[in-house]
This record gives sequence, structure tokens and C-alpha cells, in this order.
Amino acid sequence: MATWRNINPIVEGRLFLGTIDAAKSSRILTERRVTHIVSVGAEPIPADNPASGYRHLRIPVEDVDYADLLIHLPAACRFIHEAMTTNGVCLVHCVQGISRSAAVVAAYLMFAQHVSATRAIEMVRQAREQVWILPGFQEQLVLFELCQYNPHANEGIYRKWRARIANHGQ
Repeated sequence: MATWRNINPIVEGRLFLGTIDAAKSSRILTERRVTHIVSVGAEPIPADNPASGYRHLRIPVEDVDYADLLIHLPAACRFIHEAMTTNGVCLVHCVQGISRSAAVVAAYLMFAQHVSATRAIEMVRQAREQVWILPGFQEQLVLFELCQYNPHANEGIYRKWRARIANHGQ
């Protein structure tokens, strides 16, 4: 059995997917020359401190099937894209690096390479085999594509999905 790592390269030397332990490890961050960190979840990390020197984006979404990750994807893609186009190195992480952060990385691949949700998820899984994106987040990736990578509060597809999720909870 392959060993599960705290961090895996998605785009060699430029974009990494990992765990909260990777985000807390100055050795891992320094060795990989990380400049930008996307934290998906509420757990604190050292990069929360502006003095850490890292550019940091927090997406406060829980690891539950229908948490709204979709509305955060455009900002996450812009943040990762900025890192990628300014010679930065970006780490995207959640607690285990399996679902939420994997969905964000898949969204970035969709946005940057214009691949389908299914293909983007495959690409992420090839890089990090333990990836298992919750079905609700997989659906949101499909919607991200349907919204042409720009879901927003007034967008019809997004509003319809939100209404369905709201009714789902009753």
C-alpha cells in the first residue's frame, strides 16, 4: 500500500494539495518554497498571522456534503491563478487533503485548463490517490462549469441549487 503523504504536487513545484499538518510545517512550506496558502476550513494555522509572510486565503467551509463551497470557488481560482502567474507556489489544504481542498484544486484545474469536472477530479486523484471528494462537492464542481466558473448570488443556476439545498434540509 502506498503511504499517504501530507502534501502532493498537482502542478510540479507550483501547486500542492495537502493536509493541515503540511500547512503547519515550516519545513514542508520552506522546502517547497510556498508563497500562497488556501485554507479550506476554520482550523487555525501559522499563516493566519499576516507577519508570517504568506499570502493567505481562508474559505470557512465545513466538510459536509452540501456546505456551499461553490460561491467561494471564483475567489479561490483567482488567488491560485495569481500565485501561478507571479512565480508563486500555492498550497491548498483542508484537514486531511481529501475532499474540500481537492475540490478547490479541481475547480482551479477546470478554470485554468478548461477541463470537465470529471477530468479535473481524475487529474487530482492521479496526483493524490486518497482523494475522495464528497458527492455534494462533486455536484458543485459540475455547477461551477455550468456557471462558466463564475457563480454568484444572483446567478440562476446557483440560486436554483441553493433553493434545492435549502429544501433538502427539511
